[in-house]
Amino acid sequence: MLRLATSSHDKTIKIWDLENPGCSIKSFTGHTASVLSLDFHPKKEDLICSCDETEIRYWTIKKADCFKVRKGGANLVRFQSGAGKHLASAVGNSVCLFDLENSHARRPMLKGHASNVESLCWNSSGEHLISVSEDLIKVWRMDSGGKANCIHELSVPGKRFRCGIFHPSYPSLLIIGCYQSMELWNMTENKMMTPVEEPVSALVVSSSGLIASAGHNDNILKIWK
Repeated sequence: MLRLATSSHDKTIKIWDLENPGCSIKSFTGHTASVLSLDFHPKKEDLICSCDETEIRYWTIKKADCFKVRKGGANLVRFQSGAGKHLASAVGNSVCLFDLENSHARRPMLKGHASNVESLCWNSSGEHLISVSEDLIKVWRMDSGGKANCIHELSVPGKRFRCGIFHPSYPSLLIIGCYQSMELWNMTENKMMTPVEEPVSALVVSSSGLIASAGHNDNILKIWK
């Protein structure tokens, strides 16, 4: 769908039609604090998820209705790619995994970061998850039972990380945004390359293989291939 969702410090969520961006087509209210993050479900077009510091909410877009509230806030929420069976949420320096098909399932906490997790990203299959804090990147593998195990870690003296995504064409390659640069990390060989010496605060990849990056305060969006 040609839809964009935005969250705000005014405690609202808005849905926009990209073909007619002059005004929002839906507005959701119900959060009692600033909405820090949201995400579209990869399979269910009518479902989005949002979070604030105290709770996680699930919404239907067509009805603009909140049908489920989960107590316990988060800084980030990301649906698992593919089937969207799990939701990853960043809570301080840990990551919590929710099984959306079994609400009574144990919620595993992924630990190991010393500082707050600032970025989460699933690979296209939903088998691997990246968690990024300022001083550490961890790559997790999901098993068939919903358990996640850390398979790679990266910490580089002098580098301050902001975000990370999986390369669209090379599964063993991560693209990392830092306060000083953009980095490429070959996880298999544990080697790094610095293609860009400029700050990168946000990254996203498209299914067509294009990569978009944004800096801190330069108002510039760059597209890479």
